Amino acid sequence: MLEQILQLDTEIFQLVNSGMANIIMDLAMPIVTSLKYWTPVYLIGFLFLLIKYKWKGLFYCVMILLTVGIANELSSHILKEFFVRPRPCHTLSGDEIRLLVGCGPGKSFPSSHATNNFALATILTYYFRKYRYWFYSIAALVAFSRVYVGVHYPIDISAGAILGTSVGLLFTLIATKIDKKWNLKPESK
Repeated sequence: MLEQILQLDTEIFQLVNSGMANIIMDLAMPIVTSLKYWTPVYLIGFLFLLIKYKWKGLFYCVMILLTVGIANELSSHILKEFFVRPRPCHTLSGDEIRLLVGCGPGKSFPSSHATNNFALATILTYYFRKYRYWFYSIAALVAFSRVYVGVHYPIDISAGAILGTSVGLLFTLIATKIDKKWNLKPESK
C-alpha cells in the first residue's frame, strides 16, 4: 500500500514538474519559491503592522514570528529528521526530473516552505480575515512551486500545508485568549 502511494506521489510529481512545463512558469516558479524574493515583502509587512497598529502591531509581529518559528522547528528539525525522506532531486534520475533551483542537502518530508507559509496564512487570517483568500493563495502557490522546481513531492507539500495550518490554528487559539483579555485584534476584519 505504501509503495503504491509513493509511486502515485512520484507520478503526480512528474506530471507537475515535467508535464506542466512552460517558459512562463519556468521563469516565475524559481522566483516564487525563493526566500530572497519574499524577505523584502515580509519586512515591509512587519513595518506596515508596526506603523499602522503600533503596540498591537508589535504583538501581531511577535505572534507571526512565534507561529512560523514553531512550525519551522517542527518541520525542519523534528519531522524531517524523523522521516528522513530524500528529495526527488536526490532520488530521481536526470530524465525523470527538471531541476530549476539548487537541490540542497535537506530532506523532503514535510516541506518547510509549505509548512511556514500555511502557518503564516492561518495566523494572518485570524487578524485580517478579509484577505484570507490572498494569504492562502500565496501559500498554495509557494507550496506548488516546490514541486514544479523539482525539490519536493506532492505529499511533502500536502503534509506541510496540514502541519502549518494546524500550528497556525493553535496560535489563533492562543491569540483569541489574549485578545479577549487585552483587545488586541484589529477593529476591521
